Amino acid sequence: MSINWLLNTKKSVSVFIDFVRNASKKTGGSTRNTNCKVRPKHRGWKVQDGHIVPAGKILATQRTTRFHPGLNVGFGRNGTLFAMEAGKVVVTCEKFEPNWDHTWVQRCYAGRTNQNIFKKYYNVIPEPQHNRFKLIDEV
Repeated sequence: MSINWLLNTKKSVSVFIDFVRNASKKTGGSTRNTNCKVRPKHRGWKVQDGHIVPAGKILATQRTTRFHPGLNVGFGRNGTLFAMEAGKVVVTCEKFEPNWDHTWVQRCYAGRTNQNIFKKYYNVIPEPQHNRFKLIDEV
């Protein structure tokens, strides 16, 4: 066998055979922190004790019931407390007497039967009216 025979072989002129496509990206490895761009929810109390609020103002946002609605305060579906009337915000810490017959109360307050349980309540005290009404008879 001569070496000339190996050198005289013709190259292929086909475009499809000469075109080789390489990978444009490396293979992706696994990672554990894929969703690290979670924005904070900013939950907690929004209005402090003694502030004047309009009707509909959000007083506190919460995931679990840390704060409870009191006088003129509404409780949203997601636990948000909001003012139902305009007035002054008063936060009180009141004694709570649970019904010990319920299984839910027994599970949540297990071991606290002889202790005082206190809860924080948001109240909105409405502003007094202006007392400038005129009766129809006097007009």
